[in-house]
Amino acid sequence: MAPTEILATQHAETIAKLLEPLGVKVGLLIGSIKPAAKKQLQEHVAAGGDIDVVIGTHALIQRHSQFHKLGLVIVDEQHRFGVAQRAELLGRSSEMPHLLSMTATPIPRSLQLTLYGELEVSILDELPKGRQPIVTKLFSGYTRKGLYKEIDDQMAQGRQAYVVCPVIGEGALAELKSVETEYERLKADVFPHRKLAKLHGKMKAEEKDDIMKRFKAGEFDMLVATTVVEVGVDVPNATIMLIEGAERFGLAQLHQLRGRVGRGEHQSFCYLVPSEGKKPSERLYELEKSQDGFYLAEVDLRLRGPGEIYGRMQHGELNLRIANLADVKLLKRARAAADWLLESGTDLVQYKQFYKHVGRYRGLTSLN
Repeated sequence: MAPTEILATQHAETIAKLLEPLGVKVGLLIGSIKPAAKKQLQEHVAAGGDIDVVIGTHALIQRHSQFHKLGLVIVDEQHRFGVAQRAELLGRSSEMPHLLSMTATPIPRSLQLTLYGELEVSILDELPKGRQPIVTKLFSGYTRKGLYKEIDDQMAQGRQAYVVCPVIGEGALAELKSVETEYERLKADVFPHRKLAKLHGKMKAEEKDDIMKRFKAGEFDMLVATTVVEVGVDVPNATIMLIEGAERFGLAQLHQLRGRVGRGEHQSFCYLVPSEGKKPSERLYELEKSQDGFYLAEVDLRLRGPGEIYGRMQHGELNLRIANLADVKLLKRARAAADWLLESGTDLVQYKQFYKHVGRYRGLTSLN
């Protein structure tokens, strides 16, 4: 399950190339396919035998999507899905399927679940061969002239740029840069000698696909967009990511947006510009400082809290008096000690004082 149709389609194409020569049949279930084709695919998936691997978006958890024998669930960009959505997909099996969650920046809740022993962790912390770290810089609105010169110099070398805005059109929040107005302004006043395009979620699927294909082919120098480009967009020639109103985005989202550049051999840049009159937040300074997704997840955990363990809140404080949930090393030691105690076969009830404390705390927290 992937959060966007672009990403789901890319995964389907890649996995089909790998598996179909081995006789494994792959299906793609997304919202934009025609109703008749969608119904037929859902019937094949439910019946079993015709489709071995089904890749899709939220369409996988719609009422009519059932599985014959679901044994493995992979959730890509899992921070884009809610607790109930992930549970819904797992619940489509009569037995608990294997689960693989993938993300460049684990949300606080997911990071916390690894510490409670609910998830095992594999970390891929190496850049693919030939790629360079992305240079990340914070800019204020007063230094825009110099910023635009840096971007234009890159485009003069044949590189491409993204400009991400927090909203599509002007609304109640007039201080925010919007795709529509920023596209017109940049096109007329700042980069009249460059080819620009715009992209946002209200455009038709065919129009979005066409714009992305043409941008990837190098027909446009700059793409002014909303966060629709956050995942599943791979343009190796794009080396500039300018994020307007950067304080409006979460840390995981900012890290994902930055990951749209630096996908080729050329040096890439990410520019963070807060809204006019806004001071840079701590998370913007942290993003400027680090490109380590797990470090940023720990910062996010410290800033936002882990949320409820058994509830649906994915952030918020647990209000612990002594332990610090960002202290990963200490929590790993505590988990190892708990595993050792349980494996020793000791009956915990014999520790009466401990048993009394656990009972008391269960009544006070959402652990209950």
